[in-house]
Amino acid sequence: MEKENIYILGIESSCDDTSAAILCNDRILSNVVADQKIHSEYGGVVPELASRAHQQNIVPVVHQAIEKAGIKKEQLSAVAFTRGPGLMGSLLVGTSFAKSLAYGLDIPLIDVNHMQAHILAHFIDEKDHKKPPFPFLAMTISGGHTQIVKVKSYFEMEVLGETIDDAVGEAYDKSGKVLGLGYPAGPEIDRRAQLGNPKAYQFTKPKVDGLNFSFSGLKTNILYFVQREVKANPNFIEENLNDICASIQYTIIGILMAKLKLAVKQTGINHIAIGGGVSANSGIRKALKDAESKFGWTSYIPKFEYTTDNAAMIAIVGYLKYLEKDFSDFDVMATARLKI
Repeated sequence: MEKENIYILGIESSCDDTSAAILCNDRILSNVVADQKIHSEYGGVVPELASRAHQQNIVPVVHQAIEKAGIKKEQLSAVAFTRGPGLMGSLLVGTSFAKSLAYGLDIPLIDVNHMQAHILAHFIDEKDHKKPPFPFLAMTISGGHTQIVKVKSYFEMEVLGETIDDAVGEAYDKSGKVLGLGYPAGPEIDRRAQLGNPKAYQFTKPKVDGLNFSFSGLKTNILYFVQREVKANPNFIEENLNDICASIQYTIIGILMAKLKLAVKQTGINHIAIGGGVSANSGIRKALKDAESKFGWTSYIPKFEYTTDNAAMIAIVGYLKYLEKDFSDFDVMATARLKI
């Protein structure tokens, strides 16, 4: 007897991207993302503007996801949504929409932890994509988060280390701001880093115990360095931009890889999966590939569209929870500082 297909609608609205995805079992049928260009004018995400844009985007984005998937909303088995962590105003839009839709269709509601979703995105069924075996180490790196997590099963995760101040993506964006690059600055720094000398300038690496991270000191170090050099030579940035970007990237990757090496040493686990927006960075991907031959690790890098905030990763967690019949009550609340 053929098993019945499970259709999950995933909704993601934790920061500045409104996204909806439809999943049939563990395969993605559609993954629609509406990004918010308005924040680039301010050099960072403005929470109030983000929640307003979510309100404008959510209905058309969900409609488009259902249409692209070629199904009717009545075929949905459940609605999964991001409960947290994230910006409260943004989370509330996705939460209230998901509740209303699930209630109206009389189907289960499933709340999802955004950080778990970045990790479980590896279990979306994709052609030529290998899934990590349990246990594995996951490093989630983005504009809002930097974590190393030991993953024992789908929903048994232990945070081994995380940032004590700023996230790695924040270090990229603020460095970009100092250098006069646009927001978000990560892709531009990555592009220029490939054209520059990574050892042209040295920046201090923070000394943080164990597997925790710190990026606030590095941000300040880069700011003071640029101010000092520009004072001596007003054209310093224009003349050396590629080298500065390469040196910043080299330092950041060095920090991340040193902590990963320590995590592998402490746990004895050499299967490494990365996720989050910064995992799209070519330097980090190359460093992981090099570590495979150098240290005998096996690395797992998600498809590009599943690295940044997206609803496909929310939908896969929804599917896995649906199989366990792990549903939410309709009085569930969005939680800005939700932990794994």
